[in-house]
Amino acid sequence: MPQPLLPLWAAVLTSVAGGFALDLAYPDVAWWPAAFVAVVLALISIIGRGVWGAVLVGFAFAAPFFLSNQVFTARYLGPVPWLALSLFEAAITAVLTVLIALAYRWLPRVLPGLWSRLIALPALVAGLWCVRELVVGTWPYGGYPWGRVGITQTNGPFAEAASWVGVTGLSFLVVAACAALIEYARAARFRDLRTAAPTAVVILLITAAPQFPTTDAGTLRVGSVQGNGPSGYFDGAPANAVLAAQLAATRPLYGQEMDVLLWPEGGLDSDPLNNSDTARTLDNVSERVDAPLIVNAATERDGLFFNTSILWKAGEGAVATYDKRHPVPFGEYVPDRWFYRLFAPDLIDLIQREYTPGTDAPLFDVDGVGVGLAICFDVIYDEVIWNGAREGAQVYMFQTNNADFRGTDENVQQLAFARMRAIETGRAVVNLSTVGTSQVIAPDGSVIDGLPVDEAGYMLTEVPLRTGLTPAVVMGDAVPIGIAAASLLSLAGLGLVLRTRRRAV
Repeated sequence: MPQPLLPLWAAVLTSVAGGFALDLAYPDVAWWPAAFVAVVLALISIIGRGVWGAVLVGFAFAAPFFLSNQVFTARYLGPVPWLALSLFEAAITAVLTVLIALAYRWLPRVLPGLWSRLIALPALVAGLWCVRELVVGTWPYGGYPWGRVGITQTNGPFAEAASWVGVTGLSFLVVAACAALIEYARAARFRDLRTAAPTAVVILLITAAPQFPTTDAGTLRVGSVQGNGPSGYFDGAPANAVLAAQLAATRPLYGQEMDVLLWPEGGLDSDPLNNSDTARTLDNVSERVDAPLIVNAATERDGLFFNTSILWKAGEGAVATYDKRHPVPFGEYVPDRWFYRLFAPDLIDLIQREYTPGTDAPLFDVDGVGVGLAICFDVIYDEVIWNGAREGAQVYMFQTNNADFRGTDENVQQLAFARMRAIETGRAVVNLSTVGTSQVIAPDGSVIDGLPVDEAGYMLTEVPLRTGLTPAVVMGDAVPIGIAAASLLSLAGLGLVLRTRRRAV
């Protein structure tokens, strides 16, 4: 068994530093090089560790990262949800760190050559790191794929690689580069420039590859309104106060030319599908701007509740709807309510409405233009975004409500996802919040227009349209599934070879 690079006490401290460094790579600081520092610190802590040592250093890395990165979840509900979510994700990460430790132990024994260490080992380690991200992002209750390494690169020179391999593929490349750099340093063959080639190749892949080009399809003139109304869960506002705020911020747009008017998630605090007064108000707004509306409300149909985006036209009403695919567990519904209520009944009982997941394609046809959709945290789920592009989205409109996270980094972290989605798909994104920050993002990830946080206002923007699918969208799940399957099968193969050798002896 190889000796650890660091004694256990030093590895734990190094892992803790790595966890905090990874958080620095996310907004509000958004220092993208910190992700490379974080991954290097995490990996040198794992090398040579046994099973329980790997669990310990994995937890020491993940706990400070999740606790600091997701502290916004404590904004209104207090420390219990924040601690539960962060520590649960840290526990999953810790257990799966054992796989990376096994890779460091097994591969050099089966393939002891220098080039195996410089090429195969970094690829396997990066793949198993992605396995950790994928498990956290899919399990339980649909997962929570928020803290992925790939997202840290939104502001950096490597973001364009996401258009080729997606967010998981970008995570793989970043971790592979870090792991290759470590092995290059461990080999201590600095005079032999050939040994630097694997590290250089990975870095070249994620820096030299330009964003995959999509095809110009004209523009769409979009009005978007940030009402800054009392839209938080605990705001205790009077009836239709949010609607009133949206109307007030919309009035300067009356009479101006536009192709569509967008309101944010929760921009309606009454259901226009069941409330005739709200329906008449939307008809009036649509007439005043002479354009269809894309609005959002909590709707009820057949006794079920949905978080619904609605395409509304004057005189026609709701011509299309899209229900949020991934309602937030313990935010928009409570899974296994009977069980969790045993531990925190007062907290669980705060969440009265149980949203049902939607099944429709995340796309509206707005007078011949395909508009891809994502409602709030849906933006972090890859398949929602890919599905929209495959169904014909030429532009994305993401509706969100960040009112429950005022004063935290949540809104700018979510904006980082929106910017990465623009790059990944080669399409512009209008990311509109009830309270901000709202932005219009170009297909290359640059910001075209914006509204600051906690201010009412509007944007009227010529938003570029694009057609054509990037490799990331075309390959879709094949990249993360391929990385995970190849990595797990390779690790299992290494274990089988070693077991066979032991039996032969």
